[in-house]
Amino acid sequence: MVNATASAGSDIQPKARAFGLGRVFIYAVLSLGAAAAVFPFLYTVSVSLMNLTEATGGAFYPGQLASEGFSFSRLQWDNYTQAWNDAQFSRYFMNSVKVTLITLSGEIVFCSLAAYAFAQMEFPGKNFLFALLLSTMMLPEAIIWIPNFITVSWLGRISPIPWINNWPALTIPFMSGAFGIFLLRQFFAQIPRELWDSAQIDGAGHLRYLSTVVVPLSKAAVMTLVLFGFVGSWNSLAWPILVTTTPDWRPISYGLLAFLDEAGNQFHLQMAGAVITMSPIIVLYFFTQQQFIDGIATTGLKG
Repeated sequence: MVNATASAGSDIQPKARAFGLGRVFIYAVLSLGAAAAVFPFLYTVSVSLMNLTEATGGAFYPGQLASEGFSFSRLQWDNYTQAWNDAQFSRYFMNSVKVTLITLSGEIVFCSLAAYAFAQMEFPGKNFLFALLLSTMMLPEAIIWIPNFITVSWLGRISPIPWINNWPALTIPFMSGAFGIFLLRQFFAQIPRELWDSAQIDGAGHLRYLSTVVVPLSKAAVMTLVLFGFVGSWNSLAWPILVTTTPDWRPISYGLLAFLDEAGNQFHLQMAGAVITMSPIIVLYFFTQQQFIDGIATTGLKG
C-alpha cells in the first residue's frame, strides 16, 4: 500500500512540473505580446511630453538627454495645447463625436432588429439570407466605396437635405453591417425560447420582447458592438475624404493627417496630436470593461 502511494506520488510530480513549466512558457509568451502591444503607445506618450531636441535626438523619455535626468518639471504639457490649437482639433473633434454618436445609434437599432429576426424568428429563406449576409464580410472595404458614393450622391439629389458634405453620407451607410448583425445574432440565439413564450403570455410583441428582454440580457454583445463601432467610426479616414470637400464635417482623423503634414519636423507635436486622437478610444475601452463582465454575469442563461 505504501509502495503504491509512493508510486502515485512520483507520477504526479513530473506531471505537475510539466504543467508548471507549460504555464510559465504561456505567461512568458503572453507577456512578450503585451509588451510589444503596449510599447508603441508608451513611446508615443513619452515623445509627446518631450521638447523638440529630445524628440529628434532619439530619447526614450523626457530628460534623458539632460544632465539632471528625468523630472516631472521637464514634462512638456504645453505640447498638447499647442497641437490642439494648431491642428484645429476642436472642430474636428466635435465632428467625430457627432458622426460617431449618430452612427452608433443607428447601428445598435438596425443591427439589433436584423439580428433578432435571424435569431428568434422563422421566415422563408432565413438561412440563405444569413449566409448571403456573411459572404459580404469577405469583400474588401474599398470595393463598396464607389457603389456607396453613387448611392449617397443620388439620395442627396432627391433628399430635402444634401448628403455630400453632410452627416448622412458619413453615417447612414455604416448604420448596419454584417459583422454587427452576426455578433448580435449569435448572442440572441442563445436566449431560451421559454422567455419568448412567457413574454407572449404577458402580451408582449416582438419589439417589446427585443427591447425589454433580449437587449438587456445581451449587454456583453451590445457593448462589444459599441466598442468596435466606435473604433471604426472614430478612425475612419478614406470615406470621409471621399464624401467631403470642406472641413465642416471632416473627422479628427483628417485633422491629424493634415497636422502631420503641417507640423513637418515637429515630431513631439505630431505625437501629442496622435495621443489626443486616440484618447477617447482608450477611455471608452476602460469604461466598457466592467460592462462586459456585468453583461456576461447577468445574462440569466445558467441552469
